[in-house]
Amino acid sequence: MRRFVVVLLLIFTSSFVFSNGQQDAAGSSPKSVSGEFNWRQCEGETIVTCFPNHVTYNALMPLIPEFEELTGIKVEVDLLQYMKMHDKQVLEMSKPSGDYDLISMVCMWKSEYAAAGMLKELEPFFNDPSLAYPDYDFDDLVPAYVENTGYVGGKKIYLGGPGAKLYGVPFGAETSILIYRKDIFDKYNLKVPETYDEVLETAKFIYENVDGMYGMTSRGASGHQANAAYLLHASPFGARVFDENWEPVVNSPESIKTLEWMKKMFSYGPPGMTSFAQDGEFQAFLQGDVAMYLDASVFAGKARDPKQSKVYDKLGYAMHPKQENRLSESGGFGLAIPANASHPEAAFLFLQWITSKETERKVIENGGAPFRTSSVNDPILQDEYPEFKALALQLPHVNPDWRPIIPEWGEIDNIMGIAVNQVLTGEKEPQEAMDGIMAPIREIMVRAGYIK
Repeated sequence: MRRFVVVLLLIFTSSFVFSNGQQDAAGSSPKSVSGEFNWRQCEGETIVTCFPNHVTYNALMPLIPEFEELTGIKVEVDLLQYMKMHDKQVLEMSKPSGDYDLISMVCMWKSEYAAAGMLKELEPFFNDPSLAYPDYDFDDLVPAYVENTGYVGGKKIYLGGPGAKLYGVPFGAETSILIYRKDIFDKYNLKVPETYDEVLETAKFIYENVDGMYGMTSRGASGHQANAAYLLHASPFGARVFDENWEPVVNSPESIKTLEWMKKMFSYGPPGMTSFAQDGEFQAFLQGDVAMYLDASVFAGKARDPKQSKVYDKLGYAMHPKQENRLSESGGFGLAIPANASHPEAAFLFLQWITSKETERKVIENGGAPFRTSSVNDPILQDEYPEFKALALQLPHVNPDWRPIIPEWGEIDNIMGIAVNQVLTGEKEPQEAMDGIMAPIREIMVRAGYIK
């Protein structure tokens, strides 16, 4: 019987390299295997998973009986609001034997979990001919998504490279693209923005000339939400959180330019945007109140769903605009097996089935987000899901290093997000706000041993 509970260190520094869709960043990909495959080798076992209440996982839920029929494995799902998953997962994974056999983890947690020894390495599973599905095709997984959700222990702890180990695979992963009201752009003969200056000009024009319409929606609530919005734009502006020696640089000229741009953009946004979490950002677009959305690509499924969106048939899609570069975010969720899982082999079978090419197509049909290069580049799918064309162009520009997801990131993220919100609300000027958090961030890094 499936159970749904609806509630929802190491120091390293490096770079990432991707080419032609291959998994170059981590040093090596799991080996491929061939031959007949026995999906029923764990028949009769019951596995318990911890999943988020999230569009891609919700798209998976009705498919789970197919896995149970194929394998004879029963699946129980602990379905949580994603902000409540972390503490529950840590509690279970800290026990000698926890409840969970498979978890979905937000990519920000992978370094913390891996450094604490809470996750199993996945490469031994993929290299086991008896467990590895021959048609899985690991290298077809979007490389930047694998880098962001799966690898830990390279020169930077949260990235791949020599010495990195694979702890997760992407499912519910994302980057950022621009979604815009094509009907408004056509009516007013507006050019789709290619640069951040053009985004601002277009938002200003719409705010001043289109009745009842605002320029762009965004997250802005104090803490994580505001900082997610800031980092989304900071990467194209060339701003970083740390330099190569782990010294904070959040008050750099690039950071200040990012915040100045955001402050202007917010002035053309809907009322109350400085208190928006992600759902508020989504709803402003879905209700037809704003003309542009620039954030997580997973939103595309909602935007074109007539059950959720008033503007589902009025949309256009484009790449993330450029400033100093066109780097987009990489975020979302990955699947991992706890080190104390009672049924790790059965969990690995489920992990493979979920992220296989066959299941991915069905998840996409149910409104979930793609995570394989072959799907994003499929002309048939691009015709059916027009955002895939923009995704295909954007994926080579995804930046797995847009935020430093070290184990201490949660504390730093909150400090930064409070300061960003203070800028957006006018409480502080950009330079004052960022100068004010340099010392607290540095103190965290000293305490953790990154710097002296």
